[in-house]
Amino acid sequence: PPPPPPPPDTKKVQIFVACSLRVKDDQIRASSYQRRGLGPHRGRLNIQSGIEDGDIYDGAWCAQYKDKKQWLQVDAGKPTRFTGVILQGRNSIWSFDLVHTYKVQLSNDTISWKSCMNGSEEAVFEGNQDPETPVLAAFPESAVARYIRINPQTWYENGTICLRAEVLGCAVPDPNNIHSWQEDEGSKDKLDFRHHNYKEMRKLMKSVHEACPDITRIYSIGKSYMGLKLYVMEISDNPGKHELGEPEFRYVAGMHGNEVLGRELLLNLMEHMCREYKLGNPRIIQLVKETRVHLLPSMNPDGYEMAYKKGSELSGWALGRYSYEGIDMNHNFADLNSIMWDAMELEMDKSKLINHHFPIPAQYTSKDAFVASETRAVIRWMQSIPFVLSANLHGGELVVVYPFDMTRDWAPRELTPTPDDSFFRWLATAYASTNQVMSNPDRRPCHNEDFLRHNNIINGADWHTVPGSACMNDFSYLHTNCFEVTVELSCDKFPHASELPREWENNKESLLVYMEQVHRGIKGVVRDKDTEAGIADAVIKVDGIDHHIRSAFDGDYWRLLNPGDYEVTVSAEGYIPVTRSCGVHYEPYPTICDFRLTKTAKHRLRGILARGGKIPKDLKLRLRQLRQQKTRKVRERRQNRR
Repeated sequence: PPPPPPPPDTKKVQIFVACSLRVKDDQIRASSYQRRGLGPHRGRLNIQSGIEDGDIYDGAWCAQYKDKKQWLQVDAGKPTRFTGVILQGRNSIWSFDLVHTYKVQLSNDTISWKSCMNGSEEAVFEGNQDPETPVLAAFPESAVARYIRINPQTWYENGTICLRAEVLGCAVPDPNNIHSWQEDEGSKDKLDFRHHNYKEMRKLMKSVHEACPDITRIYSIGKSYMGLKLYVMEISDNPGKHELGEPEFRYVAGMHGNEVLGRELLLNLMEHMCREYKLGNPRIIQLVKETRVHLLPSMNPDGYEMAYKKGSELSGWALGRYSYEGIDMNHNFADLNSIMWDAMELEMDKSKLINHHFPIPAQYTSKDAFVASETRAVIRWMQSIPFVLSANLHGGELVVVYPFDMTRDWAPRELTPTPDDSFFRWLATAYASTNQVMSNPDRRPCHNEDFLRHNNIINGADWHTVPGSACMNDFSYLHTNCFEVTVELSCDKFPHASELPREWENNKESLLVYMEQVHRGIKGVVRDKDTEAGIADAVIKVDGIDHHIRSAFDGDYWRLLNPGDYEVTVSAEGYIPVTRSCGVHYEPYPTICDFRLTKTAKHRLRGILARGGKIPKDLKLRLRQLRQQKTRKVRERRQNRR
């Protein structure tokens, strides 16, 4: 027989049965199926099952009968040059089902079928030896047809016929319609739509900086376990400096290395903002001038490189998810939730409870702690910059997840809102409602959850949780001032390169709208009334919301709030607290709410004595009044004892 042909370059062909949703359910048919949850529409590569046996969202197409007459059929909708098939077994924690070998037939009318040949013999392709590893079968020769069938020949002897598939091919131009020769590029923006490995990512970021040196800066927050730098692109009208009153925003992508869409979207976003700023786009100019934006496209570069080498279809569902050390960074942050809830149960004096800026436990920060070097780098980053708002970009679903992500009583799932639940719901809705795919009421569910009924947003703890571990959203909220949500960007974790322009259009408006939410609520500067110096670490308390924030090192603060009227109290060590009313309007810009605090008498006296100065008359009078009040209280206590 002739030598086998090289496998098709899956980076250059279009994909027809992925989780990209380009193929509708009614384009996939089968000879038979066991039940609705194992129907032909479930035969998509990497589709995930529900956790319960018999779930309506099961993890494959499974034939009702065990014979060689069973088939899964895909209608490409137009003449297509098919080049190969990728196969997986059934995704299930209860069953072990897969196809070992199969044949392929092609047709233009579903009546007359022609088998894929290997020379003069009917080709038999190798399938799977385990349910999860994708196996590519390249056809000996490409073939043009509209319909393709996968016809299992042998399968796991103790199981049944079950498979998930990806079909590789390219649409054939219609000679009678010249307009069909022009492919739908998916986006009119001329951006670098392709998958970028580490070197290519670094090169693209450098090119953006060179194009816009006045508003960009590239810096590293640390290194991965394998020594790859965690690069950040800063976009601001004054790069490298925190400007008084200007909020800090961040996007983080690639925490799971195989969830790659966020990485490409952030690279496209930095290209887009640079280009539009130079073109004079007023929206982008305003965003750059009023916000300091930080974009971390790859938090887990080691994992990405592993997935990238396999390619978008062959990396499977988990390859590259974890760090090189095998750590899931999404559950690698310090568990501050449990510390907070334990204190709430044990502390009798509720006034002593803290509700913000929880310290990290000592055992977590030790060198021997099972904490990824990438996680440690991100925590240092979060502590060094007064971030106000963030989003963590993931893949594999279509939903926006808001905190808390951990349940209070270790339940597998339970609604667990934060004190800022209404604003978190607003943030999640701001992204989901402007995302072209999430907001489409006719889209099909990705895997095993229908998030359309939740308006494509969900409380993380009410979806799934890992007891005893914390995600970045909860950690950010409890350890810093920063509000953060997780955005699940697409059904497919590693979408094909041809999908990237369309995915950019799906998310472009959402990415910009979400950044603009950093200007909601109130902001201001907390100053010393006498010196006008900014007061760091002042506590900003909003009446009715049991979560405080703190001022930054130069006294400025930002408190994200929905429209309404609020009583705000600011306190700082050595100062007399001040309360004032601050109203938040519906316009997308913050209300300025400055505070000037007066030192307590003791604090003023301590400062004067330290400088060797004279005590002013008003301070002497105030100290005398305090001594008299103290003496009066002592006398009253003595009389009460008698």
